[in-house]
Amino acid sequence: MEIALVVVVVVVALGFDYTNGFHDAANAIATSVSTRALTPRAALLMAAVFNLLGSLLGTGVAHTIGSGIIDIGPEAGVHGLVIVLSGLIGAIAWNLVTWWLGLPSSSTHALIGGLTGAGLASATTVHWAVILDKVVLPMVISPLVGFGLAYVAMVGVLWIVRNMAPTKTQRRFRLAQTASAAAMALGHGLQDAQKTMGVIVLALVAGGFHSGTDIPLWVKLCAASAISLGTYSGGWRIMRTLGRKIIELDPARGFVAETAAASVLYTTAFVFQAPISTTHTITSAIMGVGATKRLSAVRWGVARNIGVAWILTIPMAALVAAAVYTAVRLVGLV
Repeated sequence: MEIALVVVVVVVALGFDYTNGFHDAANAIATSVSTRALTPRAALLMAAVFNLLGSLLGTGVAHTIGSGIIDIGPEAGVHGLVIVLSGLIGAIAWNLVTWWLGLPSSSTHALIGGLTGAGLASATTVHWAVILDKVVLPMVISPLVGFGLAYVAMVGVLWIVRNMAPTKTQRRFRLAQTASAAAMALGHGLQDAQKTMGVIVLALVAGGFHSGTDIPLWVKLCAASAISLGTYSGGWRIMRTLGRKIIELDPARGFVAETAAASVLYTTAFVFQAPISTTHTITSAIMGVGATKRLSAVRWGVARNIGVAWILTIPMAALVAAAVYTAVRLVGLV
């Protein structure tokens, strides 16, 4: 029973990783595609490759997810595996809903919300201090930093190029966007694939097939491959929202937004080991570069809808996960 359930949880975790990839593909390439710096397929291929590379660069975020959100040990057995499975289903459900609506919500927060909801429904210990320090505070701070950094950087860029020929300058920024999009994709892999690694390790520990928080190589490779395949499959609905509906981007603003967002991703992953949202970071950076035109250049109605999705992500994923766990409990499987 436990072996079969572990396999199911690992498969579902990789399924979540795949949805994470196509849900968040827009984070890495929407600006490059919208400014025509890259063709859609070339951008997706590049993003998939750099997602794969980024996934293998570190494990700090994976440790936070695997041991810091809820308390599941080797004694949990089938019960612990059901909790993890319920959390994953809650996260996948919210990913699919927001993808269908074309809203760039956070797969990270959906996963954390799912695990928290399943933990609460099962009376499992939830580490609220870790959630506050590693999730809630970064959730508030990272969009503000992304917006402010992108705004200041864009003002600086506009001052530097103020006397340059606009056509030639934009052509150069279009070329530079290839590098900034790759950096964004690398940061996405660094952040998001690690979260699935952490969940798989959590399931392996609960099933008694692993001890400690070290990430086995096969887990890294599987998670990296799943998110890369998901990225290559594309997320066109959300790409249209990020690339065109928030603001009409030019190559210079696309380059600055991607560079600012990637900088925030690297800092939080390597320095703070905090699982922040790539979606929140790039979206706020796009708003930041857009605000340098004029505040009215940002379509704040679209931004408001995105903000509502951000606020609802954790509670809605938690609610679905809690409902799934409760349903399983009622039919007597745990």
